[in-house]
Amino acid sequence: MISVVGLGNAASAIAECFKDITQYNVYNLNSSVKRNSKYKLKLKAFSSPEEYEVNIPDVSKFFSDVDDHIQFIIVGGSFSSNYSLGILEQLRHKKVDVIYIKPDTELLTGYPVLIENTVFGVLQEYARSGLFNSITLISNLNLENSIGDLPIKTYYDTINKFVFSTVHHLNYFVHSEPEIGQVSKPSEINKIRSVAGLNIKNLEEMWLFELDNPRELCYYLAINNERLENEGGLHKQIVGLLKGKPRNAYRKISYAIYETPYHDFGFCVAHTNVIQKNQITLDKLV
Repeated sequence: MISVVGLGNAASAIAECFKDITQYNVYNLNSSVKRNSKYKLKLKAFSSPEEYEVNIPDVSKFFSDVDDHIQFIIVGGSFSSNYSLGILEQLRHKKVDVIYIKPDTELLTGYPVLIENTVFGVLQEYARSGLFNSITLISNLNLENSIGDLPIKTYYDTINKFVFSTVHHLNYFVHSEPEIGQVSKPSEINKIRSVAGLNIKNLEEMWLFELDNPRELCYYLAINNERLENEGGLHKQIVGLLKGKPRNAYRKISYAIYETPYHDFGFCVAHTNVIQKNQITLDKLV
């Protein structure tokens, strides 16, 4: 079992997408909770980041039954993300993978841009120091570009389901045996990650966040079972495409091929130990 935690209203909406899958326990912490329960905790809302930092809730009782593996969703720039460091400190005895949704910073001003600038950097430092297992960075702008033109009324719902689908499929791959190949276990120092969807014909990546200096690239390919049974030379073709990718002693590539009854699809997960810079100018902080 994996516990999926949504911190804040936007992150909780993403976490809710996991509820119908029996392998997940979903916990939501936000200011919109009307009544506390086993899986929902109401958070107080304040007007400044400093007030959040001195009012970190004690979540030990709320998380008393949380699973050993936690996927912790945070949406950057949100006031609730000020709680993230204090709450993650209380979960340091668990295996925690943070999923950080980075907002489009072009139109952020005031407190949200200050919060985003701080939390984005500090969470990466915490991951590198070993406070939690990893942090996966996802850009909201890249999400929108990957999905295509979205109607306003279904904008957030579509993006939330896309994030859910990506995370869920990667969880499936990690816990399944491939038909051929083996994805290498990332180095302990490479705790900062990103994900790309793949054009399965040429293995071109569509990154949800473009990492600077990726050290390890892991390709997860789901191929229709009929192709796996009948198409000669398929493995050679895939390996040839992977060999054409840039690689060296500091940029390693591994892959695994899985069976699916559906259309072919795939993902690439990039890993690095390099802190990603935040492209926010100082004039936006005032």
